[in-house]
Amino acid sequence: MKTTFIGGGNMAVALIGGMKKKGFSAAATQVVEPSAPARARLTEEFGVRCAPAIDAAALNCEVIVLAVKPQNMREAVAPLAGKLRDQLVISIAAGLRLADLSRWLGNHRRVVRTMPNTPALIGEGITALCADPGVSEEGRQTTEKILGAVGRTLWIDDESQMDAVTAVSGSGPAYVFYFIEALEAAARELGFNVEAARQLAIETFLGATRLAESRDEPVGLLRERVTSKGGTTEAALRSFDADRVGESIRRGIHAAAARGRELGELLGKG
Repeated sequence: MKTTFIGGGNMAVALIGGMKKKGFSAAATQVVEPSAPARARLTEEFGVRCAPAIDAAALNCEVIVLAVKPQNMREAVAPLAGKLRDQLVISIAAGLRLADLSRWLGNHRRVVRTMPNTPALIGEGITALCADPGVSEEGRQTTEKILGAVGRTLWIDDESQMDAVTAVSGSGPAYVFYFIEALEAAARELGFNVEAARQLAIETFLGATRLAESRDEPVGLLRERVTSKGGTTEAALRSFDADRVGESIRRGIHAAAARGRELGELLGKG
């Protein structure tokens, strides 16, 4: 299966690296990337063909992965309009709707919209997938294989939920880092040095996440088991509740989802 990436940034690098580990052929992978240093890096690291612009060889493929920034997408795909045959087109750009992508591609209907997150850079991502009705079952399976190379995948039937996906899992790593920062800061205030504070915060988060993953029960129940009546955990949680931390987090995620909808409308104009 020949695959062409339009864009050679960090997420493209992660996908190409993950695909190579899964047995995809480097000889069957190519990247269109205007930056010469980026092309050199990709060729050296993965042995893939790189080109500065879309050419006949780039179009000679079964799958095209759109891996450029959302604000640059319309310009980047303009050379593809009217030149696509039955290629499967996979977009990893946040916010861009299927209808707009299809229109920019000359009303091409074999398009899948995806939303990976940054843990994909280490093969631990979660990617939501949403396909145009014109995508076959084979196309859906191909999409799973490609995005599954950098983590788990989840199909979303209702495209309107993709903005919520962006708010929850796309932006989610930033929320996690925000909480880790707060844990580190508190640890330093309590007398730990930078290294110890970082280790305590990160390992606690990793361990708690793995515990939650290993249990087939609500995380709220796990939280209750750590919270002894009149104990230290209860004191912290009461403080969080008084400051409405949980409510603030939920409100922030709703704000992210609303902004996602706004950006999709803005970027899709014209």
